[in-house]
Amino acid sequence: MFGVNDQFRRAQLAIAALFCFLGFQYATWASRLPALKTRLDLTEAELGLLLMACGAGAAASFPLVAVLMRRMGSRRLAVLSAVCLSLLLLALSAAPDYPVALVVICCDGVAVGSLNVAMNAQGAALEVTYQRTAMAKLHATFSAGSLFAALLASGVNVVTTDVAVHFGVAAALLLLLVGLTRSGLLTEDQQTPAETHAGTHAEDPAPEKRRRRLSMPARVTVWMGCAMVFGTVTEGAMNDWSALYMKDVVGAASELAPMGIAVVSVMMVLARIFADGWRSRWGDGRIVRVGGVVAGAGLALALLAGGVVPTLIGFACVGLGVAAVTPCIYVAAAAQGTDALALVAAMGTTGLLAGPALIGFIASAGSLVWGMGAVAASAILVSLCATQIRWPKLAGSRAVLAPES
Repeated sequence: MFGVNDQFRRAQLAIAALFCFLGFQYATWASRLPALKTRLDLTEAELGLLLMACGAGAAASFPLVAVLMRRMGSRRLAVLSAVCLSLLLLALSAAPDYPVALVVICCDGVAVGSLNVAMNAQGAALEVTYQRTAMAKLHATFSAGSLFAALLASGVNVVTTDVAVHFGVAAALLLLLVGLTRSGLLTEDQQTPAETHAGTHAEDPAPEKRRRRLSMPARVTVWMGCAMVFGTVTEGAMNDWSALYMKDVVGAASELAPMGIAVVSVMMVLARIFADGWRSRWGDGRIVRVGGVVAGAGLALALLAGGVVPTLIGFACVGLGVAAVTPCIYVAAAAQGTDALALVAAMGTTGLLAGPALIGFIASAGSLVWGMGAVAASAILVSLCATQIRWPKLAGSRAVLAPES
C-alpha cells in the first residue's frame, strides 16, 4: 500500500509528465520548421501563417474543450489529447502539401488546447486533494520538455536529417510516456462549491445544465482571463523581442544578444522551482500582485537606465515576476469550474499569440523602446487585475475562495 506522501509523489510525477509532454511535442515540430519550410517550399508569409494556425486552433478550442471536460473529465481528456498529439507529429511529417500541413497544425492547436486545460485541471485537483502546492513546479517541467526535444533534435540530426524519422522517434517516446504515466493520473477532478451543490439536486439536472450553457462568464472569471492575457503577453513578448532589443537598442555584441531570453528563461525555471513554497507562505494573490510589480517596475527601470547589465537585470526581474503568474491563475480558474478554466486557458493562448505581434506594431509606430515599455505596462496590469480576483486557499478538502476585493 502507498502512503499519502507516496500517492502524492506518484500523481505529481504523472501530471508533471503531461507538462513535459506538451513542451516536448511543441518544441519537436517547431525545431524542424526550417526543414518543413524547405520540403513544402514555403514562403516566409506561409510559414508565419502555419505558426498562427496552431495558436488559432488552441484559442478556438474553448467551446469544444469545455464540453469534453464535462463529459470525459481531465484524466481521459489528457490521455486522448496526448495520443492525438503524438499521431499528429506523424501526420505532419507525411503532409504532402501546404494546405494539408495547415489542417494538421490547426488540429494540433486544438489538441494542445485540450491537453493544456486537462493537465492544469489535474494540477489544481492535485493541490486540493493533498492540500499541497505543486502547480509552479509542474509548469517548470514544460520547459524541461522543450529542452529534451531540442537535445533529441540535435541527436537525430547527427544520424539523419529525415523529418519522418525524427518525428517517428519522438512520437514513439511520447506514446511510451503516456502509457507509463496514465495510471498515476487523478481519476476525479476538483469540484467547485456550485458543482457540489448541484450534485445534491441530481433529480433535476436539466435546469442546471441549461443555466451553465447559457450564462455569461462570471466577473471574477473575466478578471482572471484579463490577468492571464497580460501575463502571457509579457511572457511571449520577452521570448520574441528580448534578443532584438539587446542588439538594436542596447547595442550588445551579437554573442551577447541571446542572453536576454536566456536570462528570462533561466530565472523563470528557477523561480517556478521555488514558487510553490512562496505560495504556501504568502498566498497566490500576493505572489501575483507583487510579481507583476517586480516584472513591470524592473523592466521599466532597465529601459530608462540602458546598458547591457541594467537590461539583463531588468529581464531577470521579468522572469522572476511572471514565473508564478500563470500557475496561480490556472489554480484560481479551476476553482471556478471547468468552463472558467477552459475560457481562461483560451484567453492565455490568445495573449501568447497576439502579444508579440502587438509589440511589433507598437515598435513600428514608435520604437522598440516603446514596445518594451508596453510589455512593462502589461506586467503592471497583471497586478491590477489580480486585486479583483478571489484567490483559492487550501483548506479542508477543497479550494476555498477568499472574499472578493
